Amino acid sequence: MPTFAAIDIGSNSCRLKIASVVQHRLKTLHEDREVTRLGESVFQTGVISPEAMAGTIKALKRFHKAVQTHVVDKVRVVATSAMRDARNAAAFTEWVKSATGWNVEVISGLEEGRLIHLGVVTHEEGAQGKCLLIDLGGGSCEVTYSDGGRVKAMVSLPLGAVRLQQEFLPADPATKEDIHRLKQFIDRELRRGERKLGKPEVALVIATSGTAAALAEASAAVEVKLAERKVAPKAFVRVKPMEALTPNVRKLAEKLAKMTNDQRAAVPGIGPRRSEIIVGGAEVYAALLTRMGLKGFRYSPLGLRDGMLAQMQGEVDLRGSVHQRLESERWAGVLELCRRYGIDEGKAEPVRQHVGQLFDALARVHELPPEYRLWLESAAMMQEAGKFMNHQGHYRHSQYIIANSEIFGFSPEQRAIVSALARYLGKSRPDAMDRVMRTVPVEEHTRVARGVVLLRLAMALNQDRASAAVKVKTHVYPKRIVMELVPGRGGAELEAWSLKKEAAYFREVFRRELFVEVA
Repeated sequence: MPTFAAIDIGSNSCRLKIASVVQHRLKTLHEDREVTRLGESVFQTGVISPEAMAGTIKALKRFHKAVQTHVVDKVRVVATSAMRDARNAAAFTEWVKSATGWNVEVISGLEEGRLIHLGVVTHEEGAQGKCLLIDLGGGSCEVTYSDGGRVKAMVSLPLGAVRLQQEFLPADPATKEDIHRLKQFIDRELRRGERKLGKPEVALVIATSGTAAALAEASAAVEVKLAERKVAPKAFVRVKPMEALTPNVRKLAEKLAKMTNDQRAAVPGIGPRRSEIIVGGAEVYAALLTRMGLKGFRYSPLGLRDGMLAQMQGEVDLRGSVHQRLESERWAGVLELCRRYGIDEGKAEPVRQHVGQLFDALARVHELPPEYRLWLESAAMMQEAGKFMNHQGHYRHSQYIIANSEIFGFSPEQRAIVSALARYLGKSRPDAMDRVMRTVPVEEHTRVARGVVLLRLAMALNQDRASAAVKVKTHVYPKRIVMELVPGRGGAELEAWSLKKEAAYFREVFRRELFVEVA
């Protein structure tokens, strides 16, 4: 029963969630949250202030004690919009490392949206059909169109509540000029998002994060007041406590913009901390819901940390539904990259099949963890992406494309591993001093070298692409490996010759002799 911890270092607050896997489900053991306003100084000056750093480190030390108390097996720490923008982000990540021992992973806006989507569709009722997900955090706003539990379109916009407050609303209450500039900026960014998302017809809109919770509660209070005034029943539709209709959100946005901070803090559901940043967030929701013709939204307490936990579960719970969803999402991302860079999937598929067969047949030899099978198959499919840039030295270009592309389901570390596997298929060999290998965790270097050998063998088995692919039978002995080739229509001489060329490197990595026979 593994236990995981997910830590989200956001622009407005830090969150911790600890959960264990029980019968293929996550059981929450502990949660914690601290408002740190890490992005407040970033959106003003471009750097994280010493005070914000110190406050965040203090919260993370408290989280660290909770992680130790619950004997967590794996911790993942991610940072979002503020850290993406901060010029001194590296200094802060080093401070976190020295204080807690944790490596902070600064993720892109699209990866943030993907993880939020994964958390919501895994746990939220009704989210497996057509729906729109909105997550408005401190620094950015991710809008995702989902159908059948899969991302169809996604956009990340710089419309976070803290960012908008710092850049557009210096006065309290805000002036009409400031509100006008704010609305213009929101409208411009939403137009940009609309070009990618369109106007999907969905019956369900799910909103996450604190701004959505505050608006949902305040919206419920508006409904109660309307009822107390004995407004005709047709003038409003009663909603559940954590839902908000678009007309009410628009009214709230207009009302909150005219209030002082103390007045906003007194509004039910908002409170003193949220009141400082609610105006910009409310304007975004009002504009987005209206522009996209949506009736309103349903608030969900799920978020980024739930997606992180779901991904950690999916990577170890191989029989669970989350693992199947994660694998499907990853493979869809791989195929999307293949299409984007003009890779002939028909030619790449035999290499993928052969590397999978070799992975299974040589399991006792390579001793790689199960996830490397997918990493190798992914590298087999994408290893020719570099030809889109230049045929000469294309493996080097492929490595760059894979490492720097948004491939849903792959973390930056995992993309680094896959890109390294694709890099060393020519004359080069993995070397710890290479720039490419320096991006791969040291503990993975030996595994990458072993994976490269398997992928090179799979490439060697597919030399004569004009003929049918050869079949291979692999025999494992204590000191040698025998690969018996069953020729296709065009024979197997070229494949046998190519495999024998890999024998020296095979011996160097695995300390066993490689023999090739043609049946």
